[in-house]
Amino acid sequence: VQKTLLHLSRNLIQSLRKKSVTDVETSVARLFGTRTIGNSIGMLRQAVSTNNNSLLGSSNMQNPPTALTLDNIRRLKSTAATTIDEENDEANNEGTEHDESLDFTSDKMKSGTPSPWAVFDAWGAGSVEAPSLSPECERLISPEAVKIPMSADERLSVPDETDILNSYDKYLQQKSSVHFGYPYNLMYDHQELHEFMNYTINNLGDPYIPSNYGVHSRQFECSVIDFFAKLMKAEEDSYWGYVTTCGTEGNLHGLLLARECHPDGILYSSKETHYSVFKAARYYRMDAKAIPTLPMGEIDYDQLAKEIERNRDRPVIINVNIGTTVKGAVDNLDRILRILKTLHIPRERFHIHCDGALFAMMLPFVDYAPQISFEKPIDSIAVSGHKMLGSPMPCGIAIARKEHVKKVEQRIDYLNSVDTTIMGSRNGQAALYMWYSLRKKGMEGIKREVAHCMETAVYLREKISEAGFTCRLNDLSSTVVLERPLDESLIKRWQLACEEDIAHVVVMPNVTKEKINKFVEELIQCKEKYGRIPAKRRDSPLAKLGSSAWGGDGNVVEPIGDFKSA
Repeated sequence: VQKTLLHLSRNLIQSLRKKSVTDVETSVARLFGTRTIGNSIGMLRQAVSTNNNSLLGSSNMQNPPTALTLDNIRRLKSTAATTIDEENDEANNEGTEHDESLDFTSDKMKSGTPSPWAVFDAWGAGSVEAPSLSPECERLISPEAVKIPMSADERLSVPDETDILNSYDKYLQQKSSVHFGYPYNLMYDHQELHEFMNYTINNLGDPYIPSNYGVHSRQFECSVIDFFAKLMKAEEDSYWGYVTTCGTEGNLHGLLLARECHPDGILYSSKETHYSVFKAARYYRMDAKAIPTLPMGEIDYDQLAKEIERNRDRPVIINVNIGTTVKGAVDNLDRILRILKTLHIPRERFHIHCDGALFAMMLPFVDYAPQISFEKPIDSIAVSGHKMLGSPMPCGIAIARKEHVKKVEQRIDYLNSVDTTIMGSRNGQAALYMWYSLRKKGMEGIKREVAHCMETAVYLREKISEAGFTCRLNDLSSTVVLERPLDESLIKRWQLACEEDIAHVVVMPNVTKEKINKFVEELIQCKEKYGRIPAKRRDSPLAKLGSSAWGGDGNVVEPIGDFKSA
């Protein structure tokens, strides 16, 4: 096996001079069964050092053993997109020690201050734009190319899996580099965790009561929950939580607890609430009220008070948005609590869940901002992990008051644990990745990233306004709302999220000023070619962007009417 491995390695080294570093990284990863270049180099070094003299110097090796020295292998470390000049490299490396750690360096031109550990940016997410796909790459990731063959004959007619995955990798790089419309932080570095993907880590059952299955990450999961509980000022031993698959699962769990605590309660939430909240109402057969919103996206507090007063014979369940889906609006929790107090709704007759998918992770790090805290009479909160923190897999957390969870707890002998979560089997990798992000970034690192998002969102708003477009930005938000471009190809290219006649850009750590400049340039070209979209009706989303409730009219640009004489 070793001889075969080294023979393959020799052929790889022979081809280095003809390949770019990107090609080499792919080839090494392919050879050793991993997509992590650091792990591949480590395995290659190990192969070289094992019985080096007897195997590399054997008579059946056509090339001398120097072809696999660490001097040659070290060239694989470079992240520059250039070809390798063997002779120059040997001259430059002569007499130097070889550092075992890989040196992936941040792009110093990026806007904002990256976390000191975030030197990897999701395969080009921080660059201005990755190259477009070639027709051949598009063919290799087409539905026809990726179909699973059902016979030996079909197997011969489909492309090789490695070629497909290489093309898919390029596709993801390209899409990540022009990602604007959805709240995902693509700037993260989890390479140290890649080896753990070799394990089936399953946190099945309750996070605090281990099951008989030993391959879990409960200690990391509980650490993550403790972090968020402290962040939201929950008293020790008063809370319960778990790592979820996404913010939707957190909402489903929080509203399940609300329904169990108040079976005849009515759910109140704004019309601009994430769809998962009303999905939960359908799943759990809950009566629900979609309350109108103010122009900037907050719930209409007067309408909320009227609806609660109208149904005061039934318990109140309120979903408070900590950042709405489209406009990033934050409902005023303190004002909602004042409404309940004014209406004399006792504590045992109301239940508050907070949907904090994106902004609940940011709000604690914004100076002089109102806080969502368990010191106030809230009952549960859901936060996404793959949004502000960044993760290669969707994930999140749900935290609730411990006494509420007792209402859904059931003993499961098969697990030797209790059932308290929405899912049975639960992704232990997600807990590990969230823990790693929180440990590496720390409070200061997260605060820097939040500051970058908030400041860069203001820059984006100003650039769009200067370009002659209507756009808005809520005070507690990094979501810039603008009139919908009339070019659908531009919408798809930048992956903008749209609602009727508006679109939005969610500024995350991977959104830079360079990208913004490119985006605005294309917006201007779109306007010159197609014009601007008019409001579809008097109360359309675009029409509401013109309201003074946003705090001024400096970001509203009325479309120019084109009147021509007969």
